[in-house]
Amino acid sequence: MTIFYDHHNFIITTKKAGVNFHSEEEAGFVVQMSKHLGIPLFPVHRLDKMTSGLVIFAKSSEVAAQFGRMFEKREIEKYYLAISMRKPKKKMGWVKGDMASARRGDYKLLSTMENPAITQFVSCALRTHERGFLIKPHTGKTHQIRVALKSLGAPIAGDERYAQADVARKEDRGYLHAYALRFHLNDEEFCFVSPPNEGERFVNDTVKMRLEQWGEPWKLF
Repeated sequence: MTIFYDHHNFIITTKKAGVNFHSEEEAGFVVQMSKHLGIPLFPVHRLDKMTSGLVIFAKSSEVAAQFGRMFEKREIEKYYLAISMRKPKKKMGWVKGDMASARRGDYKLLSTMENPAITQFVSCALRTHERGFLIKPHTGKTHQIRVALKSLGAPIAGDERYAQADVARKEDRGYLHAYALRFHLNDEEFCFVSPPNEGERFVNDTVKMRLEQWGEPWKLF
């Protein structure tokens, strides 16, 4: 468990891939972090079990409510990294559409636009058969990025739910990472960038060279 940044109102920490955010059979990430710091923490967003990266915790219910309003107004910018073993239908742009429940807890993208999930992305070639994605979700729907990439024909490597399960199980992790955050709180700007540090497809020299170009992701959208 790593404290990335400690503020009197909140902390920024990093979650490892494969850790449940909320408690199930064992203590989840929220409980683990609260015990680690010895204070109650208030999660203001969440990451899927397969997703690593930056997480915001408020230190009070009042600050949590403030962050909640910021998320509702889309005032918190989030950026993710992903790797797929497939070429997408398009190399950059937008994925928009309503999302609906499918089988076994999956979600699917619809063609309707009543309350759409909105995802913006750019991508690049990495090593052989690998495609890297820098993603900015403009909404916060469950499984939004995973469903968006599947809809592009490029499901995330290691995603047992939305990629081919038997192939995904061979990966050392699910290749989705919460890479960067930017927001203003009480008239102060905060920017955080945390490259992935686990998973062979994430930590090789090809990805590191690409991240030198994606070091300030808010300049690319």
